[in-house]
Amino acid sequence: MFNINKYKKISAEIANLGKKTQIVAVSKNHPRELVEDALRQGVRIFGENRVQEAKLKFEGFQKKYPNLELHLTGPLQTNKAKEAIKLFDVFHTLDREKLARELVKHGSLENKKFFIQVNTGKEENKSGIYPEQLEEFIKYCVNDLSLNILGLMCIPPIDDPPKEHFSILVNEAKKNNLFQLSMGMSSDYIEAIKHNATYIRIGTSLFGTRVK
Repeated sequence: MFNINKYKKISAEIANLGKKTQIVAVSKNHPRELVEDALRQGVRIFGENRVQEAKLKFEGFQKKYPNLELHLTGPLQTNKAKEAIKLFDVFHTLDREKLARELVKHGSLENKKFFIQVNTGKEENKSGIYPEQLEEFIKYCVNDLSLNILGLMCIPPIDDPPKEHFSILVNEAKKNNLFQLSMGMSSDYIEAIKHNATYIRIGTSLFGTRVK
């Protein structure tokens, strides 16, 4: 079952810290039944990592629950951009020019929202724009492609204190006049809330251990 008590606990922690952070319930690798359970209990913001999995899992739910928001929280291949645009409302992992160009090819993006993934730790094996390249990439997305860039997203290196990377993201957002932040997961969401995260992406704490 979906852990509604944990969801309420996190919501209370947000309120106690005086913040307006929203919870993205990351349902990747969990069955449709758990999503339906969460929907019945009032959850409306969900995160998925794969286009095909999300398409099958959420079929019919978006019509039944018109205020449902589906967020793409994992990497997007360019050949899946067309399908993704039809399905998702918010994209957390815009990470390269090729993907940005591909997205604008497929229909109106007027109601779509995008976060740019920032590689705050400059990890070679991780996606994202390096901080020193961020200003140029934002200008390209906004001025050349007219994408609705809401803010920035990061995934801190696993061995580093998350606080350092959340601070980098906050500073980069301020420098570039962006005001929303996607950061924090089950293990570090409290620190993310303290750093004024707009969205925290919570999976395991709400849905349990993922089914592979």
